[in-house]
Amino acid sequence: MAKEKVTVSVEDRLRALHQLQIIDSQVDKIRIVRGELPVEIEDLEDLIVGLKTRLEKLTNELDEVNTGLSAKQNSILDAAELVKKYEKQLKNIKNNREFSSLTKELEYKTLEIQLNEKQMAELNAKTLHKDEVINEVKVQVADKEEELAVKNKELAAIIKETEKEEKVLLKKSEKAQEVIEERILKSYTRIRSKVVNGLAVVSVDRNACGGCFNQIPPQRQLDIQMHKKVIVCEHCGRILVDSNILE
Repeated sequence: MAKEKVTVSVEDRLRALHQLQIIDSQVDKIRIVRGELPVEIEDLEDLIVGLKTRLEKLTNELDEVNTGLSAKQNSILDAAELVKKYEKQLKNIKNNREFSSLTKELEYKTLEIQLNEKQMAELNAKTLHKDEVINEVKVQVADKEEELAVKNKELAAIIKETEKEEKVLLKKSEKAQEVIEERILKSYTRIRSKVVNGLAVVSVDRNACGGCFNQIPPQRQLDIQMHKKVIVCEHCGRILVDSNILE
């Protein structure tokens, strides 16, 4: 069963609204202080994930290059064995046809070795480059993880320091809400969500709205000072209260 609001005067409700705004603004300040850190931490975490994904991709590419190097090395060894075999066979050639055939095979395998050696040189250059990039990314990951640890520690310290204060303020906020109508509370919350500084309740200062600074007509100022009804700024929609409402 919903808790019924205590029956109070409009003046008391306006006073409670003003108090609620002061309390909620203090809570906002606390959350702003630590509110920037979680965003920074989240960005760092995303960056680290991206770097590690890149590192994994580079490592896989390096493995492929090394596999290619091994394949080229094996091809060279196989071709070199055949070269030795053909050179030995050339010493025992009995006719020109066999000589011509073996000579072509020997030339082919020699060219194959040269091609594989050239490709190995290119692959070795790729290996060196990827090793450099991998080491750079590893350094970046280590740096960002160190930065993340510092920010997490800083956030934990801020939360520990402000958690108690925030709980006290939230209790005060709940108490102030007890004497405010549900309809007005909803309006207050809606206005707070739409304005940058979270100020839904502002006082009249130098005949102007304390939120948008537009001039308030004299008759409207008098109505505000009477504390008989809830009045909103016709320009920005904020709830207006007399600057002496808490006195």
